[in-house]
Amino acid sequence: MSILQNIHSYWAYIVLLMLVVAIGNALLGKFMNKSFTIKDLRISLFALIVTHIQLLVGLILYFVSPRLSAWQEGVGAVMGDASLRLYLVEHPVTNILAVVLITMGWSMHKRQAESGKKFLRIGLFYFLGTVLLLSRIPWSEWP
Repeated sequence: MSILQNIHSYWAYIVLLMLVVAIGNALLGKFMNKSFTIKDLRISLFALIVTHIQLLVGLILYFVSPRLSAWQEGVGAVMGDASLRLYLVEHPVTNILAVVLITMGWSMHKRQAESGKKFLRIGLFYFLGTVLLLSRIPWSEWP
């Protein structure tokens, strides 16, 4: 499991880097009135893909984690312990919502005809997803 946890932890750097690049690219495209090109599509798509890979690894890690057995003691035991609550409730739920927002941004940009609106959808929803991701990273244990 430690290998899987290391993958999840270090892959997070790639996710955050790609999201920052995609958001920056979207902001530059929007405010400089650029056309949405294949390069912009690939940057946004790559950020989406690495985010989904992170979610998949995180879900696998969640279900093989020894912390999962804490649910057997009841919801009160999990919710009463700040560390368990973070790992078993807050981190997974918030990060799933973040990935949903990022995916919504990707899906919405495809329906737009104007480049500025494409950039806006990517930039806004990827930014909101990134804020959620950053809010629930267990900073004290993150390498």
